[in-house]
Formats: sequence, structure tokens, C-alpha cells
Amino acid sequence: MVETVSIDILSLLLVLSVAWVFGAIAERVGYPTMMGELFAGIAFGPALFGLLRPSELLSVLSELGVFLLMVYVGMEVDLRELFELGPQSLLIAFGAFVIPFGLGYVAGIWLGVSVGAALFIGLAMAATSLATKSRILADLELLDTRIANVLLGGALASDVGVLIAFAGVDSYVTVGSLDPAEIAMILLQAIGFFAVTLLIGYQFLPIAWRSIERQRERYGFVDRTTAFTFALLVSLLFAHLATLADLHMIIGGFVAGMFLRQADVETGLYEHMHTVMYDLAMGLFAPIFFVTVGFEITFSVFSDSIAVLAGLVVIAFVGKIVGSWLFSVPTSLTSREGLVVGFGMNGRGTVEIIIAQVAFEAGIIDAELLSILVFIAVFTTALVPVTVTWGVRLLEARGELVYVDSAAAAED
Repeated sequence: MVETVSIDILSLLLVLSVAWVFGAIAERVGYPTMMGELFAGIAFGPALFGLLRPSELLSVLSELGVFLLMVYVGMEVDLRELFELGPQSLLIAFGAFVIPFGLGYVAGIWLGVSVGAALFIGLAMAATSLATKSRILADLELLDTRIANVLLGGALASDVGVLIAFAGVDSYVTVGSLDPAEIAMILLQAIGFFAVTLLIGYQFLPIAWRSIERQRERYGFVDRTTAFTFALLVSLLFAHLATLADLHMIIGGFVAGMFLRQADVETGLYEHMHTVMYDLAMGLFAPIFFVTVGFEITFSVFSDSIAVLAGLVVIAFVGKIVGSWLFSVPTSLTSREGLVVGFGMNGRGTVEIIIAQVAFEAGIIDAELLSILVFIAVFTTALVPVTVTWGVRLLEARGELVYVDSAAAAED
């Protein structure tokens, strides 16, 4: 027993070490840390060197990692901002979801996989990554441009849309058939989940936070750590409610994160809560998740399924870029601006990997399809800085790079 625990602790130490090193290298060369963490899992896991292996401890910490990661992603979503998004962002987000989702689903059916697997392929094709785009736009100093506003708004709406659709697909797969009565029951459970969480989020959370703040002011025994503990309890409650509704716990975590941001908490308390959630998710648990995803990757897809991989890569690119560009045509964006927005929306990143891993753990897709979807996520994310940079240079050459602040435009 002691020996087993020691091995697990050593495995955890090694996983965090390689995640830290390779994540830092990826960040140094301008890519998200999760790409370095994935590479570490592939390189040191069973696929290549075999120095690291899956374990029960890593599996539990990995699940906790994806949960906390989705709480943090939810905290990055401002519901007020989402409701105030202009029609341009919403229209592009719709196109960037519907076209790749439809193409991915059709491709899955053509490949002969189950309807559930085809739906998950569609979701993976439709996914995007808000965090990746924020970082790239900041690095390129484009945050004050029109394409940045539309791109970030579209990515925000797309992320929310994909996760809501994920709840529906997850419910359908749970039923496992087209029985109208069972589907209706699952739908009612999902609606019940969102209704209860809306009630808690809008009615009870503000009251609870005000009570915590009053206790802090009167007696001083409620500190920032207590506030974070309360936020974690709320997240776990929402996760439990999601599982009661036959939804995945990450939906509960995501919804909890959104309401935690909207709770109008005292600035100091919220900033501490946000910082600790970020540190726990991104600094400890999420790296374990991405490294262990790398354990499941197999390079046999390059020899056994190269045609499928190439076909899905093409579908991923065409679906996201054409979908974004096509639905930008009715807006005030130029055709080239719509194309650059499509380049930016093309990076899948974290969300696709989470969707693929959930489907794999549920037995809906196999290791080969998981590997293909993860490779697509990495490949599309890796090309975003290259394609967006090229697109921005094209806009600059044509005088179509529009700044939202006229003063910035004058300086440029």
C-alpha cells in the first residue's frame, strides 16, 4: 500500500514537472501552455518513451482539473456582455457553429460511426477557444481593432453555444435511442437544471454574498479564503445538480463560473477568488488533465487512418473559416475582414479536447478518433497565430484594418 502511494506521488511529481517545463517552452514560442502539456503527455507517455503511465490518482486529479478549468472558463464569460453583443458577433458565432457542426456530423455518419459519436465529432468541429484568441490578439496588439471586437464576441458566444449544445448531445447519448418519451424526460431534466441554476444564481447567490460581506464587516472572521471556499461549494453544488439531470459535471461547473462572476461580489473578494481559481486550475489540475489526455494519443492514426485524419482536418478548416466568413457577409465587415475573423475562430484549443475526452471516457468514441480530434485541436490552434498575422498584414496593405478608437487609428 505504501509502495503504491509512493509510486503515485512520484508519477504526480513527474507529470507536473514535464507539464511545467513543456508548458513554459510552448508559451515562450507564442503558443498556449496546454499545447506544451499535451506534447509532454504524448512524448513521455505510452505513445513514445513510456516513462509515465495512467494511474487512479492521476485520473481523479484529471477529472477535478477539467471541472475547475470549466469553472474558470465560466468566470471569464460576462453574461451582461453576452446579452449586449452586437448582431455581427452573434451572426458570425452562429455561422461558426452551424456549418462546422453540420459538416462534422455528416462526416461522422459517412465514416460509419454511431449517431452519438457523429454528434460529438460535430461538436468538436464547432468548438473554439476564447482564451487562445485573447492571447494572440493581445500579442499582435490588435485588441482595439474591429476584427478583434467581433472575433472575441463571436468566440464568447460560440463557447457558450457549444457547451449548451454539448448538454443536449450528452443528454441524447445518455438516452441511447430515439424513444420520444425518454428524450422528452431528458429534455425536461435539462430544462429543470437550467431553471434551478438560474433561480440560485440570480436569487440566492447575491443574498448569500451580501451575508458573507456583512459577516466580514461586523465580525471580521470571514476572510478571502472563506469566500473562495463558498465559491467552490457553489461550483460543486451546480456540478451535482448537473449530474442529477443526467448532464456532465462540467456543464454545472461552467454555469457556476458564470454566476460567480455576476454575483456583484466585493472587488477584493472576487479578485482573490478569481486568482485562486486560476492558479488551481491552470497551475495544478488542468496540466494534469492535458498531460493525461496525451497518454491516450496513438500515432497509429498516421498510418492506419491518415485519410480520415486529413479529411477531418479539411472539414475543420473549411467549416469554421467558411462558416465565419459566409455569415460575416451581411454585416458591415469587409470580405477580407470576415476571412481574418474566420482564421481566428478556427483555433479549437481547450474546448475541443475536453469534448473529445468526455466522449472517449463515456465509450462513445475510441482511442483512434480521440487521437484524431486532439491532433485537429492542436493543429488548428497552432496555425491561428500564423494565419491571423498573414490576414492582418493583408488588411493593412489594403487599408482595411479598422480601429474602434479613432485616436488609435490616427496614431497608426
